[in-house]
Amino acid sequence: MQIMEKQTPPTKLAHFVLRTSRYREVVDYYQTLLCARPSFANEVLTFLTYDEEHHRIAVLNVPALGAQQAGVAGVHHVAFTYGSLADLVANYEHAKRKGIEPVWCTNHGPTTSLYYRDPDGNQLELQVENFDTIEESTQFFFSPAFAENPIGVDFDPAELARRFHAGEPEAELKRRPDSGPRSLDATVRLV
Repeated sequence: MQIMEKQTPPTKLAHFVLRTSRYREVVDYYQTLLCARPSFANEVLTFLTYDEEHHRIAVLNVPALGAQQAGVAGVHHVAFTYGSLADLVANYEHAKRKGIEPVWCTNHGPTTSLYYRDPDGNQLELQVENFDTIEESTQFFFSPAFAENPIGVDFDPAELARRFHAGEPEAELKRRPDSGPRSLDATVRLV
């Protein structure tokens, strides 16, 4: 009898879990940056959600942890997609008013992305898709622009917000400008 192997991918990414010695600070950070709310919280564990899922982020209180070291193997960042540039800009402005600012902003081509670093140094990407379809985004990877610059074109998020509020079309704001060659340098690897 021949056994058929069936590929069974997951249906969605459910959540990620952080351990920290800065428990209250980290919980507050994610509540602010992602507009998340606790679905459960005590002195050891907080579950946070921003949608229909019971939790998207869990934060564990683990006293006396050492600091993360930069430039070591591990998860580089976790990304969250917004439904529109309007939503991404609104969240940027909300977080900035609360003292949370991105550490790097770049238009990758397929996405316009703002990168943040939480109190423990974990990196988050908040992004919006620049193309109408996944097929168009994927096709960008095979373009001359991507071959020349696979990283992106950096931008000032305050200027992006200003242009958005001035009424520039979203499609124009999300279009990646030509910038010339750019390679994966130490700054990008360690953002």
